[in-house]
Order: sequence, then C-alpha cells, then structure tokens
Amino acid sequence: MTLKKHLLWPIVVVAFFIGNGARSRAEVESPRPNVLFLAVDDMRDWVGCLGGYEGTVHTPHLDRLAKRGILFANAHCASPKCAPSRAAIMTGMRPSTTGLYENGHWWKPNFPDIVTLPVNFGRHGYQVVGSGKIYHHTAGNDPPYQWDDFFRLTFRNDPWFRSDKLNYPWSKSGPYPKAYPLSGVKGLGHENDWGSLDIPNKDYDDALSADYAVRFLKQEQKRPFFLACGLFRPHLPWYVPQEYFDLYAINEVVLPQVKDNDLDDVPDGGKKLAKSHREDLNTIRKAGRQKEAVRAYLASISYADAQLGRVLKALEESSVAENTIIVLWSDHGWHLGEKQHWHKSTLWEEATRVPLIICTPETRPGVCKRPVSLLDLYPTLNELCDFEPMESLDGVSLTGLLKDPNADWDRPAVIEFRRGNAAVRSERFRYIRYSGGGEELYDHRSDPHEWNNLTSSSKHQGVKEELGKWIVKKWAPSALTKKAFEFDPENYSWTNKKTGAKTSGE
Repeated sequence: MTLKKHLLWPIVVVAFFIGNGARSRAEVESPRPNVLFLAVDDMRDWVGCLGGYEGTVHTPHLDRLAKRGILFANAHCASPKCAPSRAAIMTGMRPSTTGLYENGHWWKPNFPDIVTLPVNFGRHGYQVVGSGKIYHHTAGNDPPYQWDDFFRLTFRNDPWFRSDKLNYPWSKSGPYPKAYPLSGVKGLGHENDWGSLDIPNKDYDDALSADYAVRFLKQEQKRPFFLACGLFRPHLPWYVPQEYFDLYAINEVVLPQVKDNDLDDVPDGGKKLAKSHREDLNTIRKAGRQKEAVRAYLASISYADAQLGRVLKALEESSVAENTIIVLWSDHGWHLGEKQHWHKSTLWEEATRVPLIICTPETRPGVCKRPVSLLDLYPTLNELCDFEPMESLDGVSLTGLLKDPNADWDRPAVIEFRRGNAAVRSERFRYIRYSGGGEELYDHRSDPHEWNNLTSSSKHQGVKEELGKWIVKKWAPSALTKKAFEFDPENYSWTNKKTGAKTSGE
C-alpha cells in the first residue's frame, strides 16, 4: 500500500543537514522552544472553559491553562475512535489518506517509513521522551524507536486488560477484584465499570504517567525537548480515587438533555452508529444508575485535570517554563445518552468536539471559535519550532490563529470515521454524509443539540453543497488489519503472514 503524497525522505534529510549549520548559529541567539505535549482520552467538551456540561465540573487546571493561551472552542478530532484519531495526529495524515480506520490497524507495519511527530522532533535534535497513552495503548502501536525514553502505560487491576496476549502481553493484573463490578451494575460490557480501586492514589496508572513527566521536568535540560504525557482518563473503566467522586453530589449531577425521538430524522448510517453499545446504555438505565455513571465520568475528568495540574506545576517551577510550548488535546469526545448512544464512534458533536489549548511564549490569551482539526497540530508545531514544511501533512498550521484568534479562516474541520463516512463542521453548521448516501445537516446557531436534521430543507442546499466539497472523493482502501501480521512483542517486530516481509519497531 502507498500513500498519496508522503515520503520525500531524501529531500527532508538533505534539507535538514544542509540547514543545520545555519540553524545552530541561530539557536545560540534564540534557542528552539521545548514542547510539552499533553493528551487526555475520551474527554468531550465537559470542562469549565468550554461549558459543555450544564452543571458544575471541577477542572481548575485546564481552565487556568485556557486563560494562559489560546482556547480553540471549536476543535474537532480527525476520527472519533482512539487508534485512528491518534494515528492521524501523530502522522499528520487523515484516515482517508492512510486507510487506518479502526483500532484493529497497526500503522507501523502498514507504513514503515512514515515520519511521525516524535521522530520528526528527534531528527531536529530534540530529546524526545514520553509516558502514558500517546499512540493507542495496545501493543504494537508505539514502537520503541519513536522515543529516546518512554514510560509505558501500566494498568493496575483494570478488569479489561486480562488474558489478551495480543493487545496487552505485559499485563499481569491478577484476578478480578472481589467486588467486581465495582459499579454494582452487572451485565455491562467488558470495560464499562466505575469505582475506586483498593490501591494508594500514587499507584493509579495516570499518577505514574504524570510522575514520569514531573521527574523529567525537574531535571536539568541540556537540549530542547519534546515531552509527551498521555493520561488514560476519562477513558473507561472510570477507576479513580474516591476523593474525585466526592466532588460531585449525586443529587447535583445533571444528565444530558435527550430528545426521545431524536433518531427519527437520522438516516440508517447514523442509526447504525448510534445503536452500537446501546446495550450498555440500556443496562445502566434499567439499573437506575445513569446518574452514578455520569458522576463517574465527571470524577474521571477531574482526576485527569489534577494530574495535568501536577505536570503543569512542575513546568512552572522549572528553568525552562518561559521557553516551552504547551499543547493540550483529547483524542475525541464521548456520548452519555445523547442520540440514544453510549460511547464514542459517531459523527455528532458529542463524539468529535474536544478540548484543545495551545500556549506559546508569545501567545496572548484568547478564545478562537474558528473550526480546527487535531490534524493541524503537526504542521503547527513544525512552524512554531522552525522546522521545514512537510508536503505529506493533511492539516494546516494554526499559527495565524495563535497570533489573532479572530483572523480570517476559510476552512471547516473534517472528521472521518471508517471508510466513506464524514462530518464537516463549520462555525455554524455540521454536515454529515454516510457511505450509504444518507445525510444530516444541523444549524448550531439555533440547534446546539443537533435535534433537527435540515438536510431536506430547500434553503439549506447551498450549505450542504459548500460543506460537502471538503469531503475527500477518493478514500484509501482499508489498511491491513492485525490478522495480517505476526507480532513479536519481545523484539517489537511484525511479519506479514502472506509475504513474509518483516518490519522492525526497534
């Protein structure tokens, strides 16, 4: 399989070495900025600075960061599922370019020569380190050669990481906790649980990931660094210390507004996505525990915020704080009953709108309402760090909006999910087109909940046509799935079962 435009390897490498002498002289006068690359998982717009939750959510550190930099209030994922979203961010290429549409795709053996974001920083002389979930967390998605050092996500007593030697060969969690399911709701899917584990707060997986970043920031830095710290929460299972549950009184939890007949004007393609995992929603509702579940999601958001606060505090106390770019993002959002759906993997607002905050040493605080994509992070960091432009990238730089959040912006955000399904989000509208031909159109000015599908409205045909132009016409075929390879987690290599070709990730 080939990509439509990437891999100008010789040009990139030669350009790097030709320009290196001049760049070194420039760095004496103006050292390149460091990058702190912070990721959270499954975090929708339920943070204080975005106002997505209709009650009170405790995210003091996120909100403080938003006041320091540019809050992109209309930011959207490249794909509403973990692996394809993160592969798009880290390669700078949308799923329709690579064919990396699902969690069942490994990017490395399909495209062994892609220059990923951390590799690009390493080639420009940066120390590249990280911890937690940056790529998708299952084995095979984060080859060791990507980093100078990396602290892998480790799970403690999470029940869905047992007995899967393909995805979690390092997992040794032991038996299920005696009280499992901790939520008290039986019959949910393998990862749908919530509660507090019988372990010290310092031993939770995200605390360990944050510890690594804190330790690194306390060290003396002799060259510019790219430090990635990926937190797993608020991804399921919602296991966080009890103190974060205590932030939310159950009688004060606000459930999302849901329209009973909301799916009546949704085409079959949307209904199919909404139906996926509905058994979890129905089980929770039948048990009368929806408020408890939403409370657990809120608690997980606040727990992630607390870990982010620890890392940001370490940066503030370091000697490099004034020369460090901070980027914070979530890979996609999450439904909590809207559109009769529980989980992610849809093309509606709940699944695609995400927190995105960028702070640079020169940034003047502001809020940007222009529609942007997480695909834009790679070219933005390239420009901020004075790297060479890369023709392989599908996104565009956001540096103009960092200077002026109200600057002219002529493009919407495009979200793709599986082959042929896409949403286009402008400042005012969301247009969805499914591979089977169904369409949806929502006007966020009058319909922020996306309850009224305007696709048949004659006065909105021009809007549909204009937004539809941004959907690619040619979608890459699906990449080879995990079944096509033999994966060796010890040597971190893949062997194509059909051709015998071997790819190394060391």
